[in-house]
Amino acid sequence: MVPALAPDTPPDAALRQIVADCQADLLKYRAIVLTSRRPIGIHQSRVALRRLRAALGLFRKAVPGAIEQRLLQAMAAEARWLAGECGPSRDLHVFLTESVEDPPPEVRRVALRLAGTHLERARAALSGARFAAFADQIQAFVEAPPAGGGRLETFGREQLEKRHAKVRHLGRKLASLDEERLHQLRIAVKKLRYAAGFLEPVFSGSGFDSARTKAYIEATVRLQGALGAMNDRAVAAHILADISAAARPTEDIGRALRQLGKQAASGHKRRRHKLERAWKKFKKAGRFWD
Repeated sequence: MVPALAPDTPPDAALRQIVADCQADLLKYRAIVLTSRRPIGIHQSRVALRRLRAALGLFRKAVPGAIEQRLLQAMAAEARWLAGECGPSRDLHVFLTESVEDPPPEVRRVALRLAGTHLERARAALSGARFAAFADQIQAFVEAPPAGGGRLETFGREQLEKRHAKVRHLGRKLASLDEERLHQLRIAVKKLRYAAGFLEPVFSGSGFDSARTKAYIEATVRLQGALGAMNDRAVAAHILADISAAARPTEDIGRALRQLGKQAASGHKRRRHKLERAWKKFKKAGRFWD
């Protein structure tokens, strides 16, 4: 949930509110990870960490002082590490439940064993001394008084315009983009989506069209999803390799994995068409901060 932010809120103060919100979500879903196997725990913990990193990147230049800047960099680095430790668990779950249909029992046995290993890795990262130090960093930042001035409305308009322009630039000649360029576009869209979500309350008052705002944010979400689907093939290849490496000598799953690989890689044209439709929707969506 995005905190209530006003147009005249100093950007530095806005960041601390958003970081506090991300912290609350992280602690809530971390508790689920540590006490159960429910997939929502890992998924929402990663979402909280992604939002935190996105906020730190968006507001980086709004926080004055060398010490504060180093703290922001340290928090962003730790959030990235934590997300990486939780990533294999989430990716495997998505692969088994969304990327392929009905994995054979012999593959599922190996995958579930691997899932247990991934979960323990995530739990270790979310419960160790390194996490405790990270949590202390966040708390110290949230509680420190804001030092910067300015208006969030002005800051937000500049940042949204910049990120919107970057997405439009990277998405030129969409049909000819290779995997690396699509990846760059996906990252840019993700940053724009989070920025729009953080700053939307600032542009929701009198003089702004709420329907336009909703349409724009929905368009960025749809575009990010379509780009993520294009990336599924590469993610699936890594997961299949991990499952293969986790198999015991007596577990012959090579043929089954090859079949799953073909299944995960199918539908490329469909995903391309979905991406092209999402791109057209995005280009038509009006910039709500105007």
